[in-house]
Amino acid sequence: MRFSLVAGEASGDLLGGLLLQGLNARWPGLATDGIGGPRMQAQGFQSWVPYERLAVSGYVEVLRHLPGLLRLRRDLRERLAAYPPQAFIGIDAPDFNLGLEASLRERGLRTVHFVCPSIWAWRAERVHKIRASADHVLCLFPFEPEILQKEGIAATYVGHPLANVIPQQVDRAAARAALGLPGEGELLAVLPGSRASEVARHALPFLAAARRVRDARPGLRIAVPAIPALRPAVERAAREAGLGAECSIFEGRSHEVLAACDLTLIASGTATLEAALFKRPMVIAYKVSPLTFRMMWPKRLQPWIGLPNVLCRDFVVPELVQEAANPESMARACLEWLQSPDKMAAISQRFSALHELLRRDTARLATDAIEKTIQA
Repeated sequence: MRFSLVAGEASGDLLGGLLLQGLNARWPGLATDGIGGPRMQAQGFQSWVPYERLAVSGYVEVLRHLPGLLRLRRDLRERLAAYPPQAFIGIDAPDFNLGLEASLRERGLRTVHFVCPSIWAWRAERVHKIRASADHVLCLFPFEPEILQKEGIAATYVGHPLANVIPQQVDRAAARAALGLPGEGELLAVLPGSRASEVARHALPFLAAARRVRDARPGLRIAVPAIPALRPAVERAAREAGLGAECSIFEGRSHEVLAACDLTLIASGTATLEAALFKRPMVIAYKVSPLTFRMMWPKRLQPWIGLPNVLCRDFVVPELVQEAANPESMARACLEWLQSPDKMAAISQRFSALHELLRRDTARLATDAIEKTIQA
């Protein structure tokens, strides 16, 4: 038994690693290969190329890398067609994976897409591409299967695997001790993103905002988890923002940092859901190139971009986008949280209910769906 998987960027690698735990338990001796990062490789996965090659976002950024991405997809298609697995599982990265899945499906391979593309948020026309590409879609959120099934696409709600990994109750003091941080005092976590382009856009303004919060709240400390390859860029931004010993930068360890903090300033993406599962108040911010923004923004189907707000169907946490994602506005939003302990406690309770909604036996539900797909 052999499955091939493709995941791009840190969030896909995280989901892939959790999925592989279930696959390996279901099929002992399973061989898995394709593209994935360290979390997937820790489960015995063989990655053919560095997964960072897929970590590209935004129209302008993708265009710059398009020839290489198309070449990589063609090479993967030919390799998988020559040595076909029992199933191909594309993990998120829909612009890359759906096209690959469609070509493999035309050649008779079974295809599964893990993480429903956010057609409920924007680019609803992608539903036609999903129908042509995936034999089955594994959905993280409970409202997604109905949307897909109305379009004739087989889908299963499997819950979010992170809801089983992150405990309902988190020991903040233990997390701080593990990180070597003081047990007392306020801690702001700054997560500018996991892609190089995100760090380039976000790190300096995020850390400049953190400096303003620190100036207003003497004694506050700042913690920043960084992918090892991006740590030098984060350190450079911290120096430019005027931060010194009060700012601690860690390689990885984002979950420990979220467990330890009181509040996070965070880039929109999967990390915002992780922060919600840790029951942490947050300020969500995001910037893309001006051209990408002008092309993407009119295609929105709902007012929210952050996953906690999408799932709660309300602006339960602030979102600052493009010009609004400036140091002054971000610092002001952070200070509003820190000055309102009752509001912070209330959002923690709301995120506890969200955690229960997303908690399912993801490994069993996902592997059941995959087994039915390969047997169909």
